[in-house]
Amino acid sequence: MRGEVQDAPSHPASGLRGGIVPAKTGALNGSSPNGHSAANGNATNGAAANGASQASAPTTFYGHDREELTRILIQGLGDLGYQGAANALSRESGFEVETSHAAAFRLAVLEGNWTEAEALVQGTGPESDTPTPGLLLAAGASREEMLFLLRQQKYLELVEKRDIGQALMVLRAELQPLRRNERQLHALSSLIMVQSSDDLRSQARWDGAAGESRKDLLSILSRSISPSAMIPEHRLAELVNKVKENEMACCEYHNTTKWPSLYTDHRCSRDDFPLDLQIELKQHKDEVWVIKFSHDGTRLATASKDQTVKIYEMNQFSVVHTLKEHSAPVAFVAWSPDDTKIITCSQDKSAKLWDTKTGICLQTIHWHSEPVTSAAWAPDGKSYVTGSLDQSRPLTIWDAAGYDLRPLHSFECSGCRVQDVTIATMTPPASSIRSAMPYEYDSVLPVRLVVSCTDRSVHIYDYHRREKISHIQLDHEITCLNLSRDGQEMLINLNCGELWALGVDSGEVIQKYKGQKQSQFVIRGCYGGASEGVVVSGGEDSKICLWHRHSAKMIESIDAHSSGCVNSVAWNMAQPRMWASAGDDHTVRIWANPVPDAIRASRDTESVVWGSANAGSSSSHNAPSIPQWSSTGARGQ
Repeated sequence: MRGEVQDAPSHPASGLRGGIVPAKTGALNGSSPNGHSAANGNATNGAAANGASQASAPTTFYGHDREELTRILIQGLGDLGYQGAANALSRESGFEVETSHAAAFRLAVLEGNWTEAEALVQGTGPESDTPTPGLLLAAGASREEMLFLLRQQKYLELVEKRDIGQALMVLRAELQPLRRNERQLHALSSLIMVQSSDDLRSQARWDGAAGESRKDLLSILSRSISPSAMIPEHRLAELVNKVKENEMACCEYHNTTKWPSLYTDHRCSRDDFPLDLQIELKQHKDEVWVIKFSHDGTRLATASKDQTVKIYEMNQFSVVHTLKEHSAPVAFVAWSPDDTKIITCSQDKSAKLWDTKTGICLQTIHWHSEPVTSAAWAPDGKSYVTGSLDQSRPLTIWDAAGYDLRPLHSFECSGCRVQDVTIATMTPPASSIRSAMPYEYDSVLPVRLVVSCTDRSVHIYDYHRREKISHIQLDHEITCLNLSRDGQEMLINLNCGELWALGVDSGEVIQKYKGQKQSQFVIRGCYGGASEGVVVSGGEDSKICLWHRHSAKMIESIDAHSSGCVNSVAWNMAQPRMWASAGDDHTVRIWANPVPDAIRASRDTESVVWGSANAGSSSSHNAPSIPQWSSTGARGQ
């Protein structure tokens, strides 16, 4: 990768704060605290302050609007703490960051002057024929939504002060008449019963009037105000983030947790990408069907047709546990969010919950009358769901801590035979008005349960509400599905030899990845790379294909295993320069760059059985000789 790199910065919504904020006394940005212009006339839409003339300056800068760029620079200088430079640029250019009404609104929100803030919101809108003093709102902005957010903050602060009488008046007389969100109103009303201010802040996911909540609120509200009046908070940082994100998205071999430098164009080298086969793990006695890294990247679980699951410790590639209580092939494994437990699903019609530290079985589920095909954990790790080919009980939720193994919920999906399940928290785009709402109950971070069935359908549920949201019918059989980390996209393997990326909410096909061979067997692909910029899948021809996620270009085709299908691939997201594959040849293969320390240190030890590589990239990337851990030479057995 060319150029310097820095650690990824925090997102503007939670990192940089403030911008140019009017002081309590004196004028700033051409505005006095009461909203009246300190300049010769209001500075609206970037009008020249103090009578400064811009007639001699060109209106564009390398094709960009000069006024827009200058105002963003003024705001950015303030965000960086260079307030004097920001004021100097404002004076010299004649441009101001925001109008007097916007400055007054900023001050009102930050000081908790809710009457003044509401009065400004009630002012001019872009559709008004008779303008009145107030904020110029952005096209499509909802005045009622802004009022709801202001009154919600007012209500929470009253509850925090334990002024319950006034809080109830706000709830009944100000919030309820807006009729914006009945579920939210119900959640807000429940906060009246909290025992302390600390309980309120914890339950509402809100840091209080003395915290950052008012700044967060202003950041959200600024998106509803016309940019000509108030630039959205931290606009320069957001633009820089988008530039970097676009460069990383366009980089075919992007696989670093570092953010690129602004000094040079970004491009990761193929030589740094983990395409080298480093080791074969040969402890299984039959086909290996599925593999999963733990979330912390320190362990790997492998499930096999030989009826066992092995858990490897990745520092030494040693087997720490062999889970062998199933009486038929094991088809699936799922790590708990904290990696302390793992679920195994078997063709013996049972699912088992194990302690990953001791290797002891904690629960055995004998509920389904057909093979259990898959399982997934709730984000909080308190419950999990099992999927089965059992048409009468295809999808069931269980208590992970319960000893009474009665289901928490069994979904009504008559006739479904579940092939795969996955759960993810939906992280809204940064631009969403609700994305920064710390106290938007139930809808800020919805949890989706996505289910694929043998009838070529995908069903999407709200996990907490147990409600079905949507249904997608496809023309091809689905063998595997994965969700992206933000929960916005699903990746599915199809028996037509393609992988598709679909929007979870929209159901629309975002991208198709072609060239992989699959028609008869279950193949499990995945997202890969540090930022999930790669799609990876095995095939029935012993090969592994890698595609650039955003362009769908196949960037590698690897002759990966000695024979049969490559059934499963898994990327180590905690150590993104390592991934693994599993095949019909009874082996699990570890791909990494650079060489893991354990392999480098063991190349002179007797516990490693050396052999010539049977795998290498077909795109002129040959694998080196590799160490092979056999069942007799495995450490930790």
